[in-house]
Amino acid sequence: MPSPLQFLQPHVVSRLSNMEIRARLVVEGFITGLHRSPYHGFSVEFAEHRQYMPGDSIRHIDWKIYGRTDRYYIKQYEEETNLKATIILDTSSSMGYASPGNMPKLEYATYLAAALSYLMVRQQDAVGLAMFDAELTSYLPPRMTRSYLHQLLIRLQQAHPSGTTGAGRALQQAADRMKRRGLVIVISDLFDDPAGVMAALKHFRHKKNEVIVMHVLDPMERSFAFGGDAVFRDLETAERMTTQPWHIQAAYREAMAGFLERYKRECREHAIDYVIMDTLTTFDVALTEYLVKRQRIQ
Repeated sequence: MPSPLQFLQPHVVSRLSNMEIRARLVVEGFITGLHRSPYHGFSVEFAEHRQYMPGDSIRHIDWKIYGRTDRYYIKQYEEETNLKATIILDTSSSMGYASPGNMPKLEYATYLAAALSYLMVRQQDAVGLAMFDAELTSYLPPRMTRSYLHQLLIRLQQAHPSGTTGAGRALQQAADRMKRRGLVIVISDLFDDPAGVMAALKHFRHKKNEVIVMHVLDPMERSFAFGGDAVFRDLETAERMTTQPWHIQAAYREAMAGFLERYKRECREHAIDYVIMDTLTTFDVALTEYLVKRQRIQ
């Protein structure tokens, strides 16, 4: 029988038939991995419970869970567990890029957003979804119901790359739409002016939101390991350029390293969690990032 852990692999998930199945199997594989790992502390199995602490009333202990785990857990009420999260997804044309043998960045990002949404609702958290290209194109505010999750997954299933990138402007628009503070997860290749993007991310922080930036790239965008003569086409402007990749590889890698380091440094300076991944990165990396953040802010 196949292991649930295989569904943490992007290429395996891409073969599944619809977004809801993808999200569920990724999360089930993730939880299986947590249970098998030596790392403990996440409340995935007990979304409506927390561990007993000295001073808690014993009348709130869930004895059924104690019987299964030999550990004391306290029943926790909705106002204690609920977190409002908004996933902001870049659907601009540059997200449609895929190097040979790899999936497009947007496809990977939609699977990632779907799995995060599914896990959040399982955790009794409210989740919303915003999408953007040159500006904010859709916004669904956070809710916690399974029926609402289904709507979000349909939107993700239908997402397609189009338009130029306007991450800085779109993120500012999203910040203005959000009336209550919560957790903001930005999934993008961030191919926009870093100053504008960081100004928008700082806007979220100014409004007391917690922020995670998930920087999604194609493996070749990081390595530029193309061979022979090549023609490069800008997916947003259709401009073409013929070059010999080996000739500019060193300069490209240096520029890319500086680009990534700037985001990493400035996010750290403003208490923004930043994680870089490519379309080969297993989904548990991002799901763990969410749970670590959730545990810190609860």
